Amino acid sequence: MELIYTNQLEGFDPEKRYRTASLFRGIERDATAVVVVGEHPDIVAAYEAAGVDVSVVETPAPSAVSVPAGLPDALAEEIARLRTENGALILLVDGLEAGEIQRPEVGEIALRLFGVLGTIHTSVGELTTERDGLLVTVDTLRGEVEVLKKAAITPPADDAGEIAALKAKLDDAKVPYRANASKESLEKLVADLPKA
Repeated sequence: MELIYTNQLEGFDPEKRYRTASLFRGIERDATAVVVVGEHPDIVAAYEAAGVDVSVVETPAPSAVSVPAGLPDALAEEIARLRTENGALILLVDGLEAGEIQRPEVGEIALRLFGVLGTIHTSVGELTTERDGLLVTVDTLRGEVEVLKKAAITPPADDAGEIAALKAKLDDAKVPYRANASKESLEKLVADLPKA
């Protein structure tokens, strides 16, 4: 089976199988040949390592710019530059909508925007990693708090037997005490019992 990895949004041949290049996570074992549209070295390397024939097709460049005839040269050049810039921005935005940031070949503004978006992408990745680390820390702290709460509520097993014995002595002597009285307060009450 031949697969085509691309980020195009339209113009698909119904007789061929397509995959979104930006969503690549691993090779498909039944692929016999792969066509990669654009620069995706990870896809090429993965399939070549599996022994699958891979061919790379360049990403379509912005179409040639046409300028109306009869304009002064400086104005015609500016219009051509703006149309080229517009085409590069459209390719950049189309790539982003498809889920992948691709470096434009031309266009000063498009190249600057690509650089800024790359910085934002890196910052978001760092923040995500930091957030995930904090979540682990918060979960660990919550676990420790629960352990401490249980330890504070439940007396140690060896104390539980002693507390029960002290309460039994006080019950026999018909001495009132608080249900949640501490071991120390129970010991004091037992010590104050009249000696028989």
